[in-house]
Amino acid sequence: MCKACEYTIHGAQHHFGWDNTIAPVETVAPGTTICFNCMDSSAGQLGPSSTVADVVALDFGKINPVSGPIYIDGAEPGDALKITLEGFAPREQEGSAWGWTANIPGFGLLADQFEDPALTIWKYDAKTMAPSLWGDMGRVPLKPFTGTIGVALAEPGLHSIVPPRRTGGNLDIRDLSAGAELYLPVEVAGALFSVGDTHAAQGDGEVCGTAIESPMDVTLTLDLVKGANLRMPRFTTPGPVTNHLDQKGYEVTTGIGPDLMSGARDAVSGMIDLLTARYGMAPVDAYMLVSTCGDLRISEIVDMPNWVVSFYFPRMVLE
Repeated sequence: MCKACEYTIHGAQHHFGWDNTIAPVETVAPGTTICFNCMDSSAGQLGPSSTVADVVALDFGKINPVSGPIYIDGAEPGDALKITLEGFAPREQEGSAWGWTANIPGFGLLADQFEDPALTIWKYDAKTMAPSLWGDMGRVPLKPFTGTIGVALAEPGLHSIVPPRRTGGNLDIRDLSAGAELYLPVEVAGALFSVGDTHAAQGDGEVCGTAIESPMDVTLTLDLVKGANLRMPRFTTPGPVTNHLDQKGYEVTTGIGPDLMSGARDAVSGMIDLLTARYGMAPVDAYMLVSTCGDLRISEIVDMPNWVVSFYFPRMVLE
């Protein structure tokens, strides 16, 4: 348990899906700092010694476990829950911090192009957080963050953990890292906050559907903003958000046309083609690599009828 933490939520204290009838595992006052022992997004189904066969055997009823929920005293509908992300501590297994990236059939931006399962296992130093090796070809800089973070919906029943929602959830925003402050709309008494799906690195877009999925301990502080009446999540970052990748510039491919989704697909496909031609890697490996460190951006959305989507790949990873 960290020195600043008033509570620790253990890995066994998790749930799947959002349901406002799930009993809270702890009740806390606003301003409380808590350490959450978060599982990876496979809920332990994948590990440092896993193979592609384990990807095929994944039980999707056990995807994206979130630790909690936490009841915050005084939280009422119409308030905002302020979450300050204090820090991330990767957990070691088999002598190293680790993570995984997979191509899961039927999932991801280019699922129709990559129909077979694939898996990459990453290992890295939890103390130095030095870039993680990509085979013998490159290094991916690390930036730990939480992919799934949210509060319960007002609507009754069990709601899937997979899609993001107005109350947060599976946001997969890589800038929800240490120092960020996230504000979520509260819809039920106590807010019922949960967090999980920790990542060691991810590009904006998480294009293959997975990042470097990695179990971590997350320390955060929960507070209230009364009567905020937020409609959607918002957050503040403590500083620059891309400088860990900027040192050598970027290779950039584009997609241009009247549909943003088609443009995004074209931009990512173009980068996969570039990397496979230049470095001789398998297309599915390039697809998984760019998901961990490449960024999708809307470059232009006003010059009708065509919009421009760009995909930025940091040159420092492979040069």
